[in-house]
Amino acid sequence: MSQVFVGLDIGGTKIIAAAADEDGNILRREQALTPQPLAEGLALLDRMIRTVAAGDQIAAMGAGAGGPLNWETGVVSPLHQPDWRAVPLKERMEAKYDCRFTVEVDTNVAALAEYHHAPAGRDRRDKPGKLLYITLSTGMGGGLVVEGEIYRGMQGEHPEVGHQSVSYRRAEHGAVACPCGSTGCLEALVSGSGIRRLYGKAPEALRAREWDEVTWNLGQGLRNLAVIYLPDVIVLGGGITYGARDTLVLPAARVMREHLKIVPHPEVRMSALGADNVVEGAILLALRDGR
Repeated sequence: MSQVFVGLDIGGTKIIAAAADEDGNILRREQALTPQPLAEGLALLDRMIRTVAAGDQIAAMGAGAGGPLNWETGVVSPLHQPDWRAVPLKERMEAKYDCRFTVEVDTNVAALAEYHHAPAGRDRRDKPGKLLYITLSTGMGGGLVVEGEIYRGMQGEHPEVGHQSVSYRRAEHGAVACPCGSTGCLEALVSGSGIRRLYGKAPEALRAREWDEVTWNLGQGLRNLAVIYLPDVIVLGGGITYGARDTLVLPAARVMREHLKIVPHPEVRMSALGADNVVEGAILLALRDGR
């Protein structure tokens, strides 16, 4: 019987499961919409795992899920899945499948995958020393990988790059409220939900003037992150960036460069893996634990 390494992307909208060989090559992949009830979601995960494993022995599993979660205990409470509260996912999966199971915040997992698949940095012959991944979708999040390891903040907490305050532009005056309870957060200005609240329309329907505001605001956020973290590379992914290279990503990178005066300019590029970066990163976690 062959061994496989299973990766899971447990998202609020969709779940992706994939099984890979010991070299990380994906053998089988499944995708389905995420059901709201917890019991249905767990049952769906089990069906998808069985399908992609296809009778092979599972050596280890990795997963990316929305936060907040405890990466040490594997207890998850993804914000966009209201029925998933204090779920002991690691304990459940290890008992059921008799293998190591690791779950991380999905943006950390995506950052790990982008780092692993990144081309050599401009001044290095191997991987970039520091890679910052940012996702722009319903919300905004990010993950930082330093020399191949996920960066963790105080008490092991996940840094919230979307909740920095920026000097933003907006035609209408007044404070911009964020669902986190604060004002002026970058997520409230450039995420899908933030754009809908501010402009009353989907991102793809924005006019040129409105795009100018969004790209300025994102560029100011990138500037902050470049000054504080000094990454070699900033990778942008998530649904809002798809097809928006020329209208969002490149203009925001230009704003960042124009306002960076005393630190090196990081390379800014689009995700190399697109919507599969979380499941690819989850496979990397499984390979790390199961070899």
